[in-house]
Amino acid sequence: VQLQASGGGSVQAGGSLRLSCTASGLTLNAYHMAWFRQIPGEEREFVAALLRNGGNEVYKDSLKDRFTISRDNAKNTVYVQMSSLKPDDTATYYCAATKGSWVRLASTYEHWGQGTQVTVSS
Repeated sequence: VQLQASGGGSVQAGGSLRLSCTASGLTLNAYHMAWFRQIPGEEREFVAALLRNGGNEVYKDSLKDRFTISRDNAKNTVYVQMSSLKPDDTATYYCAATKGSWVRLASTYEHWGQGTQVTVSS
């Protein structure tokens, strides 16, 4: 199983980025898919999840107005569209897959991508 995250980069505050996570070795729609983010010295933070089999979206409350998670089953890829980015959004972003229940908890996830860096400058 491999999750390949991409799309990170440097952007000014107020800008947008779309991160992608392409899965191989698993059928993405059969898993809850999520994005987490982490800055050095801190725990991995839940960003958003998309429940399996066409289920609902789940967001960190403070991000739901700016971030949108989606999935393209044909491409076996999950996305997060991030808009109105702030310097506080600077982090390494990880995608993850699980069949577990507690989708907001990093420990639930069996499979992780390698991370993609997002840097937002003021």
